[in-house]
Amino acid sequence: MLLVIDTGNTNTLFAIHDGKEWVVEWRIATDARRTADEYGVWFHQLMTMQGLKLGDISGCVISTVVPQSLFNMRNLARRHLKVEPIIIGEDDVEIGIGIRNVNPKEVGADRLVTALGATKRYKGNLIIIDSGTATTFDLVSEDGYFEGGIISPGINLSVRALHEAAAQLPRIEIKRPENVIGTSTVSAMQSGIFWGYIGLIDGLVERIIEEAKRPFTVIGTGGVASLFEGASKTIEYYDSHLTIDGLLEIWKLNK
Repeated sequence: MLLVIDTGNTNTLFAIHDGKEWVVEWRIATDARRTADEYGVWFHQLMTMQGLKLGDISGCVISTVVPQSLFNMRNLARRHLKVEPIIIGEDDVEIGIGIRNVNPKEVGADRLVTALGATKRYKGNLIIIDSGTATTFDLVSEDGYFEGGIISPGINLSVRALHEAAAQLPRIEIKRPENVIGTSTVSAMQSGIFWGYIGLIDGLVERIIEEAKRPFTVIGTGGVASLFEGASKTIEYYDSHLTIDGLLEIWKLNK
């Protein structure tokens, strides 16, 4: 079985593939101070609950945007799983997607991995909207090249900033409000956050299409992308597996 680990700024995803399909996914809050042994205990307990053993893992791929966590993730694979992990971004690891018009050193490994996953499932020119700590809009050409994109603050980051910067504004649940015009502080904030992000998404997609002068298939992914389903007029597909599918493809390329 293959274990893929995707460490984001907010959460870390562990997913296991049995050679045919993804059999289980777990998430834990990202904490660069967490040691390999702490991860090992947590992971062992979850594996046991699933009826699996650590020895079932025969390969591991790690992608991280938190460099401080890599040491402990690598040790988790080596010491507890007895496998040498493939680390996305290391010089000897083939990514499987070309880069055009962008400095390769400035492109986050997570964006490339997600773009690769998208090319294996969708055809044509792609816009991938990944809603996480940041909301990213990444372009992939019809011939499979990453062509850059847009990075904006994530929806949860905006909610936290409102709460922390304004003394009288509470922390709110992110949800689609019944009305655009809020009749209370909470409903007004929810409308501003939700419909503001729908406007951000649809407006930027329309500008990308206008500037690029070609049609795109638009895919939403990431932790909160499902919130926008049925509200965004530009997102055509919602796919939570793009990143782990990309990590699976990189495993196939490099194993």
